[in-house]
Amino acid sequence: MRQEATVAELMLGIGLAARAASLVLALAPTEKKNHALRAAAAALRAHRAQILAANEEDVRQAAGKETSTALLDRLRLDDGRVEAMARGLEDIERLADPIGKPLAQWSRPNGLRFERVSVPLGVIGIIYESRPNVTADAGALCLKSGNAVILRGGSESARSNAAIHGCLEQGLEAAGLPRTCIQLVPTVDRAAVGQMLAGISGSIDVIVPRGGKSLIARVRKEARVPVIGHLEGVCHVYVDRGADLAMAQSIVVNAKMRRTGICGAAETLLVDRGCAATHLAPLISSLLDAGCEVRGDDASVRADARVKPAGEQDWYAEYLDAVIAVRVVDDIDAAIAHIRHYGSQHTECIVTGDPAAAERFLARVDSAIVLHNASTQFADGGEFGMGAEIGISTDKIHARGPVGVEQLTSYKYRVRGSGQIRP
Repeated sequence: MRQEATVAELMLGIGLAARAASLVLALAPTEKKNHALRAAAAALRAHRAQILAANEEDVRQAAGKETSTALLDRLRLDDGRVEAMARGLEDIERLADPIGKPLAQWSRPNGLRFERVSVPLGVIGIIYESRPNVTADAGALCLKSGNAVILRGGSESARSNAAIHGCLEQGLEAAGLPRTCIQLVPTVDRAAVGQMLAGISGSIDVIVPRGGKSLIARVRKEARVPVIGHLEGVCHVYVDRGADLAMAQSIVVNAKMRRTGICGAAETLLVDRGCAATHLAPLISSLLDAGCEVRGDDASVRADARVKPAGEQDWYAEYLDAVIAVRVVDDIDAAIAHIRHYGSQHTECIVTGDPAAAERFLARVDSAIVLHNASTQFADGGEFGMGAEIGISTDKIHARGPVGVEQLTSYKYRVRGSGQIRP
């Protein structure tokens, strides 16, 4: 009982500090926020060795628990990934400040002047697993958008997160901003998550979860504050009868195999029956040669003896591994129907040289991101020019798709009068 009380006391202190910091950060000038981001990026580079040493210990411990290859890939850092985090902070610095931006202005016949302007959400709680780069991305995005943030990473990446968070604190201190603008929960006790989902006595305005099915399920069940989140990334590539084979092979292999453990990785390949005779076997062969296990329908099994028969559950699967399900569909409408039934409204792609087919797919597939002739692995805020993103939201309210600085804002109305009263 006392341990739970201790966690509650810890989290209350964090929440109150975040609320106080949010009031300062909401009014912070753009240059001060940018200074913090520049200094944090420099600190990441200066402390690269310490970050990698901490990460090596996290990976070693996770590997000892027979952690999956996909999770280890999400957890592992190297020189390139640390540099990517630093560049991401610099990219966010270069973005326009989303706060205080006039969104609309109008006047009424009675002389009242109305203005809608962008404002921060306030205090954001982010609960995430595995990927330590989320610490940098989320902290930077919240800083730029004027929000204080409480970060709660997974126990498997605790050392890495702490090392990265220390660099963000250095950036805040260098800019003269409260270190409590970006706080990292210092305990792996799961009771801390419960406190965040309850809102920490009104301190948290919105929760953003980023993790696996069990985390998302818990958040949706227990959250007492608004949630910006995503479900699974059951992403599809549909190869239309108008597709160039070489392009289709390149896109499919990249969409599946570039990084199998990210939410934008393709999990199902749909091939139009109109091109199956020429495209199906080469597409399957390309995947198999790249080291991907293929589970397919009867047509796919006949096309290549190495294909394993797919079961009904495979069409729903988010493998996050070098596994893909393959099905032949009658036409573009059948592909759209399959995606509607089995998909998670995350990211889908059509490969085709037929502009009409592309427009039909783009208009009728109701997912957060729909691509034409491009890999699903572009489902990433950095690739959208957002600098980074906290996650890919499959919600329709409040944000959808990559959650960047603009998606971490709300708005308010300013009304200016000259003595008007309502009759």
